[in-house]
Amino acid sequence: MSTDDADHPLTRAELRARRAAEEAAAGVEAAAPEGSGPAEPSEAVAPRASTAADAPEAPQVPAVPTADEPVTRSAAPEQVFDDTPGPRRTPNAGSGTSASTADAAPAQAEAEFPDIAPAPAAAAATRVHQEDPPLVPDDAHVEESPADPQLEQPADPRLEPPEWQPHPTPAPVARRRRFPLVLGAVIGALVLVVAAFGVITLLQGPRVSSVKIDAQSAIDASGTRMIITASQPLAKVDPKQVSVSPKAPFTVDTSGRNLGIRFTVPLDDDTTYTVTVKDATGTDKQRQSTLQATFQTPKSTIFLLQRNADGDDTIFLTDLGGKNAVPVVQHEKIDDFRATADHLVVATEKGGTSVLLVMDRKGKNQRELKLPGPGFLSNLQVSERGNLVGYTFTDKGISATSGRASILVSQSLTGDGEPQIVTVGDKMPSIAQWAFVPDSSSALFIDFSGALYVEDRSDAKAKPTALGAAQTVEGISRGTYTAIVSRGNDLVELNLADGSEKPLAASTPDFGVPGTIAPFPGGTLRQVATRDATGLPTGQIVTRVDDDGKATKLFSVTGSDAIMQACPSPSGQYSAIVVAPKLVNNPYDQSLLPLPTTMQTHIVDTKTGKELVVLAGFDPSWCAQAPHR
Repeated sequence: MSTDDADHPLTRAELRARRAAEEAAAGVEAAAPEGSGPAEPSEAVAPRASTAADAPEAPQVPAVPTADEPVTRSAAPEQVFDDTPGPRRTPNAGSGTSASTADAAPAQAEAEFPDIAPAPAAAAATRVHQEDPPLVPDDAHVEESPADPQLEQPADPRLEPPEWQPHPTPAPVARRRRFPLVLGAVIGALVLVVAAFGVITLLQGPRVSSVKIDAQSAIDASGTRMIITASQPLAKVDPKQVSVSPKAPFTVDTSGRNLGIRFTVPLDDDTTYTVTVKDATGTDKQRQSTLQATFQTPKSTIFLLQRNADGDDTIFLTDLGGKNAVPVVQHEKIDDFRATADHLVVATEKGGTSVLLVMDRKGKNQRELKLPGPGFLSNLQVSERGNLVGYTFTDKGISATSGRASILVSQSLTGDGEPQIVTVGDKMPSIAQWAFVPDSSSALFIDFSGALYVEDRSDAKAKPTALGAAQTVEGISRGTYTAIVSRGNDLVELNLADGSEKPLAASTPDFGVPGTIAPFPGGTLRQVATRDATGLPTGQIVTRVDDDGKATKLFSVTGSDAIMQACPSPSGQYSAIVVAPKLVNNPYDQSLLPLPTTMQTHIVDTKTGKELVVLAGFDPSWCAQAPHR
């Protein structure tokens, strides 16, 4: 009898299921009443013993259908097979079973599969955590071993239940539960801190949050603005609430949290300034506080020109110690130059005529500005506020009947546009003297007839405004729009904004009639010639005259030395006095603006008169224009 189906050998589970079905059928026959017919030989099966010990001999295996009859599989094995966790087990695991083995006798099949009661389907379905057996191909055969009638449990380890182990709880669960608590605590602490600062701010009144100022610009020009930002919007601040130490004139404006302090004059160098605002309040005007801010100004530097008869002329940048001079511009012939916060404007010569160059303060990015034509320029000046350069210009081929002589020209430092010539009516007047008004783009000038005018050179539609007659323009004060001009034998202070004027106060003591006057914030520098009892000149002095008229002698020369120019620094802290030593033996050079070959610049403390250093060179950048011949 064969243990195989028509197509393949039966598995142990299938044999077990078939045997269970046959035993069930035999049990029904044994329970049948007497008188029933004899049972079919294929269905006569002895009752199964309750235990393996009571059945020393293996029971007889009932007959199975022949290979040509269909095999009917019971539902019990299918239920066990399907409900077992893990991948579906393939039949006939193992190898080495031949076709002859599959056709062995029933006794051999009984020895291969001892009498073991099949496990109920429910019990098989309740197994958990069982390792899945390795998958075996369907066409493999099970390798059989000699039967052991005393074996009650299968030796296959796949049928042994695994040891039960509890499922561990992941550790990160506790950390994830603690994270929201920590985050909530941090957010709560931040809210408390912000609320506490808000309460403190409201209770203390405004405080200083930040301070902004261009300290370098503050010592170079007037009009520098300092911005104090408070912690809350400010009520309007009265100028009487504000004080500056050391003293400096200023204006005040308030906008939201910002308080603007505009210094109307340049500040001293290398100085710590303190701005104090008393009784500052917020817009609610409930709580008062004092605002205070400090800043430090940098040390001053100065540009000087040195001419060299045997080589290139050079413009140097140096500190007031004179030990750190750096050459910035070198050219075969430099007639004049002027400096702004961003530019250097240099008048040079080429082919016997003037060339105007503009560059940055390091001498880089040079470009040439267009002139009204071939000719010669003089009286070079710049307007910081208007970003303009101006000069007087004379045509090269001028004659008694043709050409332009000493016309006043201005143009943008950027090089945009054409040079603009000053006109009065429909004429281009010859200009005897002129100057840019500090902190503006206006020019004050006197024509050859002695008429005095002022005109805004940044407005193409502006017309000159007549201010009467004058012989000279001595100087213009920074931040006040007040010019010192001479009218006949009188010196007057002329207000350029409204045309009003008053006599210039005499100095005490009176050192004599000044030849030149250079205003600075708080006073003037006046150059005076000293004379002997007979009226002959014996020397020159430079005096400082305060606004109240008090005069102090700062500097003097005697003999053949000559003072060529005296210029205060932007704030008036220092004075640059240009001297031509031994003028009798100091020949003039051959430039378009001829000056003595040897020139020296003395730097003096304007307040004390102490001389700080003597520098080789002339035309200091503190001066509005070059020395006069």
